[in-house]
Amino acid sequence: MFINCHSYYSFKYGTLSIESLVAEAKSRKLDALALTDINSVAGVFPFIREAQQKGIHPVIGIDFRNGVKQQYIGLAKNQEGFHELNRHLSHRRTKGLGFEDKAPAFQHSFIVYPFREKVFPLRENEFVGIHPYQLNRLVKSPWYRYKDKLVLLQSVSFSSKLEFNAHRLLRAVDKNTLLSKLEPEEQGDISDQFYSYADMVARCEGHSYLLYNSQRLLEACQFSFYFQAVKNKRDILGSDWEDFDYLRQEAFKGAINRYPNLTPEISKRLEKELELIQQKGFVSYFLINYDIIKFAHQRNFYHVGRGSGANSIVAYCLGITDVDPIELDLYFERFINLYRENPPDFDIDFSWTDRDEVVKYIFDKYNKEDQEHVALLGSYSTFKSNSMLRELGKVFGLPKTEIESLIYHAEKPDYIPDQYGKLILRYSQVLHGMPSHLTIHACGILISHKPIHYYTATEMPPKGFPLAHIDMHTAEDIGLHKFDILSQRGLGHIKSSLELIYQNQGVQVDIRQVEQFKKDPKIKELLRTGHTIGAFYVESPAMRMLLAKMKADEYLELVAASSIIRPGVARSGMMREYILRHVDPERRKQAHPVMMDIMPETYGIMVYQEDVIKVAHYFAELSLSEADILRRGMSGKSRSKDEFQRVKDQFFLNCEKLGRDPKITAEVWHQIESFAGYSFAKGHSASFAVESYQSLYLKAYFPLEFMVGVINNFGGFYHTEFYIHELRMNGADIQPPHINESDYLTNIKGKTVYLGFIHLKYLEKTSVEKILGERRANGLFMGLSDFIARVDISLEQALILIRIGCFRFTGKSKQELLWEAHFILNKRKVVATGNELFRQAGFRELQVPELEDADLRQEIVDQIDILEFPLDSPFHLVKDQTVPSIKARDLKQYLGKQVQIIGYLVTIKYTRTVKGDVMNFGTFIDREGDWIDTVHFPPVVKKHPFKGRGIYLIKGKVTQEFDFYSIEVDSCERMAYWNAAD
Repeated sequence: MFINCHSYYSFKYGTLSIESLVAEAKSRKLDALALTDINSVAGVFPFIREAQQKGIHPVIGIDFRNGVKQQYIGLAKNQEGFHELNRHLSHRRTKGLGFEDKAPAFQHSFIVYPFREKVFPLRENEFVGIHPYQLNRLVKSPWYRYKDKLVLLQSVSFSSKLEFNAHRLLRAVDKNTLLSKLEPEEQGDISDQFYSYADMVARCEGHSYLLYNSQRLLEACQFSFYFQAVKNKRDILGSDWEDFDYLRQEAFKGAINRYPNLTPEISKRLEKELELIQQKGFVSYFLINYDIIKFAHQRNFYHVGRGSGANSIVAYCLGITDVDPIELDLYFERFINLYRENPPDFDIDFSWTDRDEVVKYIFDKYNKEDQEHVALLGSYSTFKSNSMLRELGKVFGLPKTEIESLIYHAEKPDYIPDQYGKLILRYSQVLHGMPSHLTIHACGILISHKPIHYYTATEMPPKGFPLAHIDMHTAEDIGLHKFDILSQRGLGHIKSSLELIYQNQGVQVDIRQVEQFKKDPKIKELLRTGHTIGAFYVESPAMRMLLAKMKADEYLELVAASSIIRPGVARSGMMREYILRHVDPERRKQAHPVMMDIMPETYGIMVYQEDVIKVAHYFAELSLSEADILRRGMSGKSRSKDEFQRVKDQFFLNCEKLGRDPKITAEVWHQIESFAGYSFAKGHSASFAVESYQSLYLKAYFPLEFMVGVINNFGGFYHTEFYIHELRMNGADIQPPHINESDYLTNIKGKTVYLGFIHLKYLEKTSVEKILGERRANGLFMGLSDFIARVDISLEQALILIRIGCFRFTGKSKQELLWEAHFILNKRKVVATGNELFRQAGFRELQVPELEDADLRQEIVDQIDILEFPLDSPFHLVKDQTVPSIKARDLKQYLGKQVQIIGYLVTIKYTRTVKGDVMNFGTFIDREGDWIDTVHFPPVVKKHPFKGRGIYLIKGKVTQEFDFYSIEVDSCERMAYWNAAD
């Protein structure tokens, strides 16, 4: 009898989770109910699952509203009905249209209109809903004669007074208004709750036909849905067998390219994978990914295929990934096996400049003119603690200072809030974690076989592609497997570098020769020494330190490093143990024999996600499916906590039966527990390593173009300043922006690098467009007066260009040029003829008065102001130039001794000790440009905290671990800078 129930997927309206909604219905002994969220179908499939598990007949529909004004409710009779309701909702929402008073003529859905006084014609499938409080009006209405067309419209949006209050707060947040000013029509009624059957009979006394008609509607809706079937697009070539034949043909064709010596072992692996792919219904999934890669190759877009898909030799032969699973001993069952329920997973990275074009191709290729099959995967933004406190603070009318004070004190156990503070804290807990609104998943795209609206409605976000009302968990649950199309700056670095190399040197580089890169001595040297600034994934201070400690110069060592740097492995102490065993073969004897036998390549230490499966299977003799449940549970992806707990209990039980030492069992479990949620799949690490090798090849052989490519993609671990520093250390002549040589982005000519106008913080983009447009049209600028004559630019914008040295080619000092700009531009303001003033023949050169010589330190101050970093050495700014300092390259000579060194701060890593105290790892460069690494333990952090960017005087003891030298800091003080006023 409840045909209008709302969950919290009626965003900023409903308050009940799907589980709570069904539990409430169950407690009232209801046998059927309809979920009809407001302009949303986000909760449909979780609702069907939950209701069926609790023995309740689920009916699904949509509450179509303009704002909160209910126009009508649609109930799907079957899957076709859900399709037409979704299409209707999607069309109106995508076009930004409201819902009319009358619903379209649906063929497979029931429509229920809210009670209106005036009678209007109803179709056979249409009804009028009557709320119990409307019964007195009903008996006086003409509708009373049409009892067979009347149903009970008892809405459900909350389950208690507390939730009703929370609902009102949500409405106030949605309307961005004070709670006291929330209009009654903008909120539901406190009676919008579940009632028992007996209560509803009493409330509808004399009108039992309403209950009967409502129940009959619910019974007439039979939405049968088979969750297990794969719903992805299939029959790419017309039929299943044609698809499989094509996949097999292309896989073997690729195998011949990948493996010139195609052994029986490789052929057997290919056949085995192809058979499993066909059995699980993933042929089209592979073919669509293959199609995307082929399109990318045609457009010369670089990509990295990663995720567990790198375990597949079929993917490797098709070019989806560049990781050879034979070489790395990656087993396909980690990706797809008969017992694994979750779908396959290819994460395909493109350059951030190329991704949108790839996404557009997918939509254009797989959509049909009259039916949509493609949508962006949805996600839900949820209410978080601090944001909720701010929103509720505004709703209650608190000033900003009080809201921030409440947030600051909220976590303190002894805090006693005032009356409003108590309310805000209480209701922030009620609303915490509720979905706030639909948003876009970072990279997921859905491509369905049947039109997408058979499964979900869609919105049209600003991105310009339809957005599904389902998230990744729901999509996976219903068998609609996402395609992950991601973007990253690392590939942008590579693409830009290749273009710059060709422009600057006329050399075309084949970046796909990864097998040769793995053996290259120059690349090996960069890895061994940790000289990896700019290279994808291996440039952070922690990674450079790890590589140097390991003296890693082999592919498999880099693959391992990519995973053990992850937080879980490091925190568990396994990273240090791995390094010890890596550098000392004797240390490896301490490994448990079973663990060593399972993971000889990593010396008996769990490094990859697969290791969880291996250890659970071989050490504890869990089945492969149980082992995968363990892995997924550790990474927060378990479908059921009970299921995970059962497998965990079985792990310990099996170890006990096998006679394992309880201490060893506990230690193995600790390893699993501490890192599984953070670790990479081995194929994922290997994919990252491939891209790292590509970056390192460019860094080794084309360091200048590569670093300019990094700078122009504005992505990397470090600030732009330190990539410019790296350029300088590699012999580049770094030039500030130049009015005749610079472009919008940084460019390189020979060994000279001209910074781009984009780096000038206060220079407007329109000014840059004018400069470049005029230069292209009419040639180089002859000087400042010629520039001002040709470019319509304000005095403020011209001064930026002068202060950074854009007109240095004139031979005039910066002071002369500033004086000249003020004179010309101020005079231009009062001359009607404008720019023609300076085009007159015989224009007299200005006589500039005698000015002071420029000070290098003032130049650096200007650079910091305009670029936000210095181009000349920042050490010139230190006030006291007499302070002694050793050099970073000499640290080895001072091992175990106290030293004093001056360093320019690059980056700080904040972490916590086991006791929860803050400690820091610092990275600096010295006067010579060499890197300094420092360790700051908690007492030092408290006494000598970092005080922002600048040059620091560091005192401490030189230490080394695995031949990596750093300073254990005793004191660290920022040094005073020169001041022009002194």
